[in-house]
Amino acid sequence: MGEIFTALGLMSGTSGDGVDASIISSNGVDNYSNILNKYFKYDQKIYEKLHYLKAKISQLKDLKKNEKEIHSLEKDITLFHAKVTNEILLSIDKNIDFIGFHGQTIYHNPLEKISKQIGDGNLLSQLSKKKVIYNFRKNDIQNGGEGAPLAPIFHKLIVKQNKIDLPVCILNIGGIANATLINDYDKDSFLSRDLGPGNCLIDEWVRNNIKKKFDFNGDIAKRGKINDLILNQALENFENRPNQKISSFDVKDFSLGFVRGLDLDDGAATLTEFTARIIGIELLNFLSDVKDKLCKVLICGGGRKNIHLIERIKNITPKNLIIQPIDDYGVDGDYIESEAFAYLAIRSFLNLPISFPGTTKCKSPTTGGVLIKNF
Repeated sequence: MGEIFTALGLMSGTSGDGVDASIISSNGVDNYSNILNKYFKYDQKIYEKLHYLKAKISQLKDLKKNEKEIHSLEKDITLFHAKVTNEILLSIDKNIDFIGFHGQTIYHNPLEKISKQIGDGNLLSQLSKKKVIYNFRKNDIQNGGEGAPLAPIFHKLIVKQNKIDLPVCILNIGGIANATLINDYDKDSFLSRDLGPGNCLIDEWVRNNIKKKFDFNGDIAKRGKINDLILNQALENFENRPNQKISSFDVKDFSLGFVRGLDLDDGAATLTEFTARIIGIELLNFLSDVKDKLCKVLICGGGRKNIHLIERIKNITPKNLIIQPIDDYGVDGDYIESEAFAYLAIRSFLNLPISFPGTTKCKSPTTGGVLIKNF
Protein backbone atom coordinates (compact mmCIF):
# COMPACT_ATOMS: atom_id res chain seq x y z
CA MET A 1 0.00 0.00 0.00
CA GLY A 2 2.91 2.41 0.63
CA GLU A 3 3.37 5.26 3.05
CA ILE A 4 0.40 7.57 3.51
CA PHE A 5 1.08 11.30 3.16
CA THR A 6 -1.15 14.25 4.00
CA ALA A 7 -1.14 17.22 1.64
CA LEU A 8 -2.90 20.56 1.33
CA GLY A 9 -3.86 21.47 -2.24
CA LEU A 10 -4.37 25.14 -3.12
CA MET A 11 -6.01 26.00 -6.41
CA SER A 12 -7.06 29.28 -7.95
CA GLY A 13 -8.69 28.68 -11.30
CA THR A 14 -9.30 30.76 -14.40
CA SER A 15 -12.30 32.52 -12.83
CA GLY A 16 -9.76 34.20 -10.52
CA ASP A 17 -12.26 34.78 -7.70
CA GLY A 18 -10.53 33.01 -4.83
CA VAL A 19 -8.71 29.93 -3.59
CA ASP A 20 -10.08 26.41 -3.23
CA ALA A 21 -8.27 24.53 -0.47
CA SER A 22 -8.36 20.77 0.13
CA ILE A 23 -6.53 18.43 2.47
CA ILE A 24 -6.26 14.78 1.47
CA SER A 25 -4.37 11.74 2.69
CA SER A 26 -3.04 9.37 0.04
CA ASN A 27 -0.24 6.98 -0.86
CA GLY A 28 -0.03 8.83 -4.19
CA VAL A 29 -1.13 5.74 -6.10
CA ASP A 30 -4.42 3.97 -5.50
CA ASN A 31 -6.23 5.56 -2.58
CA TYR A 32 -7.14 8.91 -1.07
CA SER A 33 -9.39 10.26 1.64
CA ASN A 34 -10.61 13.81 1.96
CA ILE A 35 -10.05 15.61 5.25
CA LEU A 36 -11.09 19.19 4.43
CA ASN A 37 -12.51 21.35 1.63
CA LYS A 38 -12.84 25.10 2.01
CA TYR A 39 -13.19 28.14 -0.25
CA PHE A 40 -11.51 31.48 0.44
CA LYS A 41 -12.72 34.47 -1.58
CA TYR A 42 -10.05 36.89 -2.83
CA ASP A 43 -10.06 40.38 -1.35
CA GLN A 44 -11.75 42.79 -3.77
CA LYS A 45 -8.40 44.56 -4.31
CA ILE A 46 -6.68 41.33 -5.44
CA TYR A 47 -9.69 40.33 -7.57
CA GLU A 48 -9.71 43.67 -9.42
CA LYS A 49 -5.91 43.81 -9.76
CA LEU A 50 -5.84 40.26 -11.17
CA HIS A 51 -8.57 40.80 -13.77
CA TYR A 52 -7.13 44.20 -14.77
CA LEU A 53 -3.71 42.61 -15.29
CA LYS A 54 -5.02 39.53 -17.12
CA ALA A 55 -6.84 41.85 -19.54
CA LYS A 56 -3.47 43.47 -20.38
CA ILE A 57 -1.67 40.16 -21.08
CA SER A 58 -2.58 38.67 -24.43
CA GLN A 59 0.86 37.76 -25.79
CA LEU A 60 4.25 36.68 -24.53
CA LYS A 61 5.88 40.13 -24.73
CA ASP A 62 3.17 41.48 -22.38
CA LEU A 63 4.70 39.42 -19.55
CA LYS A 64 7.91 41.45 -19.85
CA LYS A 65 6.07 44.73 -20.37
CA ASN A 66 4.00 44.27 -17.18
CA GLU A 67 6.77 42.66 -15.10
CA LYS A 68 6.53 45.14 -12.21
CA GLU A 69 2.76 44.75 -11.84
CA ILE A 70 3.04 40.95 -12.15
CA HIS A 71 5.64 40.86 -9.38
CA SER A 72 3.45 43.03 -7.13
CA LEU A 73 0.38 40.84 -7.75
CA GLU A 74 2.43 37.67 -7.20
CA LYS A 75 3.38 38.93 -3.74
CA ASP A 76 -0.27 39.81 -2.91
CA ILE A 77 -1.49 36.39 -4.10
CA THR A 78 1.23 34.52 -2.21
CA LEU A 79 0.46 36.43 1.00
CA PHE A 80 -3.22 35.58 0.55
CA HIS A 81 -2.37 31.87 0.11
CA ALA A 82 -0.14 32.04 3.22
CA LYS A 83 -2.99 33.57 5.23
CA VAL A 84 -5.34 30.81 4.01
CA THR A 85 -2.75 28.12 4.80
CA ASN A 86 -2.07 29.33 8.32
CA GLU A 87 -5.78 29.67 9.05
CA ILE A 88 -6.26 26.04 7.96
CA LEU A 89 -3.23 24.77 9.89
CA LEU A 90 -4.58 26.36 13.08
CA SER A 91 -7.98 24.72 12.57
CA ILE A 92 -6.82 21.10 12.20
CA ASP A 93 -4.93 18.73 14.47
CA LYS A 94 -3.23 16.83 11.65
CA ASN A 95 0.31 17.29 10.36
CA ILE A 96 0.62 18.42 6.74
CA ASP A 97 3.55 16.90 4.85
CA PHE A 98 3.36 19.16 1.79
CA ILE A 99 1.45 22.01 0.22
CA GLY A 100 0.57 21.55 -3.47
CA PHE A 101 0.56 25.18 -4.65
CA HIS A 102 -0.83 25.69 -8.15
CA GLY A 103 -0.64 29.49 -8.19
CA GLN A 104 -2.66 31.71 -10.52
CA THR A 105 -2.36 31.24 -14.28
CA ILE A 106 -1.92 34.55 -16.08
CA TYR A 107 -0.75 33.26 -19.48
CA HIS A 108 -0.90 29.85 -21.17
CA ASN A 109 0.29 29.22 -24.71
CA PRO A 110 1.39 25.69 -25.65
CA LEU A 111 2.67 26.84 -29.08
CA GLU A 112 5.17 29.12 -27.35
CA LYS A 113 5.95 26.40 -24.80
CA ILE A 114 4.87 28.53 -21.87
CA SER A 115 2.37 28.27 -19.04
CA LYS A 116 2.87 31.10 -16.56
CA GLN A 117 1.50 30.79 -13.03
CA ILE A 118 2.25 33.44 -10.43
CA GLY A 119 2.87 32.41 -6.84
CA ASP A 120 6.11 32.43 -4.86
CA GLY A 121 6.75 28.92 -3.48
CA ASN A 122 9.76 30.14 -1.45
CA LEU A 123 7.73 32.79 0.34
CA LEU A 124 4.78 30.45 0.97
CA SER A 125 7.14 27.86 2.49
CA GLN A 126 8.76 30.50 4.70
CA LEU A 127 5.44 31.89 5.96
CA SER A 128 3.73 28.52 6.48
CA LYS A 129 6.81 26.62 7.69
CA LYS A 130 5.82 23.77 5.39
CA LYS A 131 7.39 22.09 2.36
CA VAL A 132 5.80 23.52 -0.78
CA ILE A 133 5.58 21.81 -4.17
CA TYR A 134 4.77 24.17 -7.03
CA ASN A 135 5.58 24.90 -10.72
CA PHE A 136 3.82 21.68 -11.75
CA ARG A 137 3.58 22.41 -15.48
CA LYS A 138 7.16 23.29 -16.46
CA ASN A 139 8.54 19.75 -16.63
CA ASP A 140 5.68 18.58 -18.82
CA ILE A 141 6.26 21.41 -21.31
CA GLN A 142 10.00 20.62 -21.40
CA ASN A 143 9.06 17.00 -22.21
CA GLY A 144 7.00 18.02 -25.25
CA GLY A 145 3.66 18.42 -23.43
CA GLU A 146 1.22 21.34 -23.41
CA GLY A 147 1.32 21.81 -19.63
CA ALA A 148 -2.38 20.99 -19.20
CA PRO A 149 -4.62 19.34 -18.18
CA LEU A 150 -2.97 17.83 -15.08
CA ALA A 151 -5.99 16.64 -13.06
CA PRO A 152 -6.77 13.48 -15.16
CA ILE A 153 -4.60 11.11 -13.07
CA PHE A 154 -6.71 12.18 -10.07
CA HIS A 155 -9.93 11.83 -12.09
CA LYS A 156 -8.97 8.21 -12.72
CA LEU A 157 -8.41 7.59 -9.00
CA ILE A 158 -11.86 9.03 -8.16
CA VAL A 159 -13.52 6.70 -10.67
CA LYS A 160 -11.56 3.67 -9.48
CA GLN A 161 -12.05 4.31 -5.76
CA ASN A 162 -15.79 4.86 -6.19
CA LYS A 163 -16.07 1.75 -8.42
CA ILE A 164 -17.99 3.68 -11.08
CA ASP A 165 -18.93 1.53 -14.09
CA LEU A 166 -16.74 2.15 -17.12
CA PRO A 167 -16.52 3.91 -19.49
CA VAL A 168 -16.67 7.19 -17.56
CA CYS A 169 -16.01 10.72 -18.74
CA ILE A 170 -15.21 13.45 -16.21
CA LEU A 171 -16.33 16.80 -17.65
CA ASN A 172 -14.80 19.72 -15.77
CA ILE A 173 -16.48 23.05 -16.52
CA GLY A 174 -14.31 25.76 -15.02
CA GLY A 175 -13.21 28.83 -16.98
CA ILE A 176 -12.22 26.32 -19.67
CA ALA A 177 -14.09 23.03 -20.21
CA ASN A 178 -12.00 19.85 -20.30
CA ALA A 179 -12.82 16.16 -20.40
CA THR A 180 -11.11 12.94 -19.27
CA LEU A 181 -12.15 9.52 -20.60
CA ILE A 182 -11.43 6.50 -18.39
CA ASN A 183 -11.85 3.12 -20.08
CA ASP A 184 -9.65 1.07 -17.78
CA TYR A 185 -9.03 1.33 -14.02
CA ASP A 186 -5.39 0.30 -14.18
CA LYS A 187 -3.71 1.30 -17.42
CA ASP A 188 -2.17 4.73 -18.04
CA SER A 189 -3.95 4.84 -21.38
CA PHE A 190 -6.65 7.32 -20.35
CA LEU A 191 -7.31 10.36 -22.54
CA SER A 192 -7.92 14.00 -21.71
CA ARG A 193 -8.09 17.35 -23.45
CA ASP A 194 -9.64 20.79 -23.29
CA LEU A 195 -12.88 21.13 -25.24
CA GLY A 196 -13.32 24.90 -25.41
CA PRO A 197 -14.70 27.70 -23.25
CA GLY A 198 -16.41 26.76 -20.00
CA ASN A 199 -17.58 29.68 -17.87
CA CYS A 200 -15.00 32.20 -19.10
CA LEU A 201 -17.02 34.03 -21.77
CA ILE A 202 -20.29 34.06 -19.81
CA ASP A 203 -18.51 35.27 -16.64
CA GLU A 204 -16.64 38.01 -18.51
CA TRP A 205 -19.83 39.23 -20.21
CA VAL A 206 -21.70 39.43 -16.91
CA ARG A 207 -18.71 41.02 -15.13
CA ASN A 208 -18.37 43.71 -17.83
CA ASN A 209 -22.06 44.54 -17.97
CA ILE A 210 -23.48 44.41 -14.46
CA LYS A 211 -20.53 44.04 -12.07
CA LYS A 212 -21.61 40.58 -10.97
CA LYS A 213 -19.19 37.67 -11.21
CA PHE A 214 -21.32 35.06 -12.99
CA ASP A 215 -24.80 34.26 -14.32
CA PHE A 216 -26.49 32.55 -11.35
CA ASN A 217 -28.25 29.35 -12.59
CA GLY A 218 -28.06 30.79 -16.12
CA ASP A 219 -31.06 33.01 -15.30
CA ILE A 220 -29.84 35.97 -17.41
CA ALA A 221 -29.21 33.75 -20.46
CA LYS A 222 -32.60 32.12 -20.01
CA ARG A 223 -34.32 35.52 -20.28
CA GLY A 224 -32.47 36.44 -23.47
CA LYS A 225 -32.92 35.59 -27.14
CA ILE A 226 -30.15 33.79 -29.04
CA ASN A 227 -28.87 35.71 -32.06
CA ASP A 228 -28.59 32.80 -34.53
CA LEU A 229 -26.71 34.76 -37.19
CA ILE A 230 -23.95 35.77 -34.79
CA LEU A 231 -23.93 32.34 -33.13
CA ASN A 232 -23.52 30.39 -36.39
CA GLN A 233 -20.70 32.64 -37.57
CA ALA A 234 -18.88 32.26 -34.23
CA LEU A 235 -19.25 28.47 -34.32
CA GLU A 236 -17.89 28.41 -37.87
CA ASN A 237 -14.92 30.55 -36.79
CA PHE A 238 -14.20 28.17 -33.92
CA GLU A 239 -14.40 25.18 -36.22
CA ASN A 240 -11.96 26.79 -38.67
CA ARG A 241 -9.61 28.22 -36.02
CA PRO A 242 -5.86 28.00 -36.60
CA ASN A 243 -3.73 25.59 -34.53
CA GLN A 244 -6.42 22.93 -34.20
CA LYS A 245 -3.82 20.41 -33.08
CA ILE A 246 -3.45 22.27 -29.78
CA SER A 247 -5.59 20.56 -27.16
CA SER A 248 -5.23 22.96 -24.22
CA PHE A 249 -6.64 26.48 -24.16
CA ASP A 250 -6.16 29.76 -22.33
CA VAL A 251 -9.16 32.01 -21.62
CA LYS A 252 -7.40 34.49 -23.94
CA ASP A 253 -8.11 32.14 -26.85
CA PHE A 254 -11.76 33.25 -26.69
CA SER A 255 -13.15 36.73 -27.18
CA LEU A 256 -16.45 38.47 -26.50
CA GLY A 257 -16.05 40.43 -29.73
CA PHE A 258 -18.82 38.61 -31.59
CA VAL A 259 -21.58 39.58 -29.10
CA ARG A 260 -20.66 43.26 -28.76
CA GLY A 261 -23.71 45.33 -29.51
CA LEU A 262 -26.15 42.85 -27.98
CA ASP A 263 -27.93 43.70 -24.74
CA LEU A 264 -27.11 41.90 -21.48
CA ASP A 265 -29.74 39.15 -21.80
CA ASP A 266 -29.29 38.39 -25.51
CA GLY A 267 -25.50 38.44 -25.16
CA ALA A 268 -25.66 35.97 -22.26
CA ALA A 269 -28.12 33.75 -24.18
CA THR A 270 -25.91 33.71 -27.29
CA LEU A 271 -22.69 33.09 -25.33
CA THR A 272 -24.30 30.30 -23.30
CA GLU A 273 -25.55 28.60 -26.46
CA PHE A 274 -22.11 29.04 -28.09
CA THR A 275 -20.45 27.45 -25.03
CA ALA A 276 -22.98 24.60 -24.83
CA ARG A 277 -22.69 23.80 -28.55
CA ILE A 278 -18.88 23.70 -28.46
CA ILE A 279 -18.84 21.54 -25.32
CA GLY A 280 -21.48 19.23 -26.83
CA ILE A 281 -19.83 18.92 -30.27
CA GLU A 282 -16.28 18.57 -28.92
CA LEU A 283 -17.44 16.08 -26.28
CA LEU A 284 -18.94 13.89 -29.02
CA ASN A 285 -15.70 14.08 -31.02
CA PHE A 286 -13.68 13.27 -27.90
CA LEU A 287 -15.90 10.29 -27.03
CA SER A 288 -16.00 8.89 -30.57
CA ASP A 289 -14.53 5.56 -29.34
CA VAL A 290 -17.48 5.12 -26.97
CA LYS A 291 -19.87 5.20 -29.96
CA ASP A 292 -23.32 3.98 -28.84
CA LYS A 293 -22.22 2.51 -25.50
CA LEU A 294 -23.69 3.92 -22.30
CA CYS A 295 -21.16 6.36 -20.84
CA LYS A 296 -21.54 8.35 -17.65
CA VAL A 297 -20.46 11.98 -18.04
CA LEU A 298 -19.78 13.27 -14.53
CA ILE A 299 -19.68 17.05 -14.34
CA CYS A 300 -17.51 18.98 -11.89
CA GLY A 301 -16.44 22.63 -11.59
CA GLY A 302 -18.51 25.78 -11.14
CA GLY A 303 -20.22 25.39 -14.53
CA ARG A 304 -22.24 22.40 -13.32
CA LYS A 305 -24.29 24.88 -11.25
CA ASN A 306 -25.36 26.79 -14.36
CA ILE A 307 -28.64 24.92 -14.79
CA HIS A 308 -29.45 26.51 -18.15
CA LEU A 309 -25.99 25.68 -19.60
CA ILE A 310 -26.24 22.04 -18.49
CA GLU A 311 -29.76 21.73 -19.95
CA ARG A 312 -28.47 23.03 -23.28
CA ILE A 313 -25.53 20.56 -23.26
CA LYS A 314 -27.91 17.68 -22.49
CA ASN A 315 -30.14 18.84 -25.34
CA ILE A 316 -27.25 18.69 -27.82
CA THR A 317 -25.74 15.34 -26.78
CA PRO A 318 -27.17 11.83 -27.48
CA LYS A 319 -29.03 9.87 -24.82
CA ASN A 320 -26.29 7.23 -24.36
CA LEU A 321 -24.26 9.94 -22.60
CA ILE A 322 -25.68 10.04 -19.07
CA ILE A 323 -24.84 13.54 -17.86
CA GLN A 324 -24.96 14.01 -14.09
CA PRO A 325 -23.06 15.93 -11.37
CA ILE A 326 -20.10 14.09 -9.87
CA ASP A 327 -21.63 14.99 -6.49
CA ASP A 328 -24.07 12.09 -7.03
CA TYR A 329 -21.15 9.81 -6.09
CA GLY A 330 -20.37 11.61 -2.83
CA VAL A 331 -17.56 13.66 -4.37
CA ASP A 332 -17.72 17.46 -3.99
CA GLY A 333 -17.59 18.83 -7.53
CA ASP A 334 -16.30 22.22 -6.35
CA TYR A 335 -13.01 20.85 -5.05
CA ILE A 336 -11.78 18.28 -7.60
CA GLU A 337 -8.95 20.56 -8.76
CA SER A 338 -7.70 21.50 -5.28
CA GLU A 339 -7.83 17.85 -4.21
CA ALA A 340 -5.98 17.01 -7.43
CA PHE A 341 -3.11 19.37 -6.60
CA ALA A 342 -2.78 17.86 -3.14
CA TYR A 343 -2.59 14.43 -4.82
CA LEU A 344 -0.16 15.69 -7.49
CA ALA A 345 2.10 17.10 -4.73
CA ILE A 346 2.32 13.63 -3.16
CA ARG A 347 3.02 12.03 -6.56
CA SER A 348 5.65 14.68 -7.27
CA PHE A 349 7.41 13.93 -3.97
CA LEU A 350 7.38 10.22 -4.86
CA ASN A 351 8.73 11.03 -8.34
CA LEU A 352 5.66 9.48 -9.97
CA PRO A 353 4.26 10.76 -13.29
CA ILE A 354 1.60 13.47 -13.20
CA SER A 355 1.15 13.90 -16.96
CA PHE A 356 0.86 11.41 -19.80
CA PRO A 357 0.99 11.29 -23.61
CA GLY A 358 -2.81 10.88 -23.71
CA THR A 359 -3.44 13.94 -21.52
CA THR A 360 -0.89 16.67 -22.30
CA LYS A 361 0.83 15.12 -25.36
CA CYS A 362 4.14 14.81 -23.49
CA LYS A 363 6.58 12.31 -25.03
CA SER A 364 6.38 9.89 -22.09
CA PRO A 365 4.79 9.77 -18.60
CA THR A 366 6.33 12.73 -16.78
CA THR A 367 6.60 13.85 -13.19
CA GLY A 368 6.62 17.53 -12.31
CA GLY A 369 6.71 20.11 -9.55
CA VAL A 370 9.51 21.78 -7.61
CA LEU A 371 9.95 21.03 -3.90
CA ILE A 372 10.86 24.01 -1.70
CA LYS A 373 11.72 24.00 1.99
CA ASN A 374 12.42 27.53 3.22
CA PHE A 375 12.18 27.49 7.03
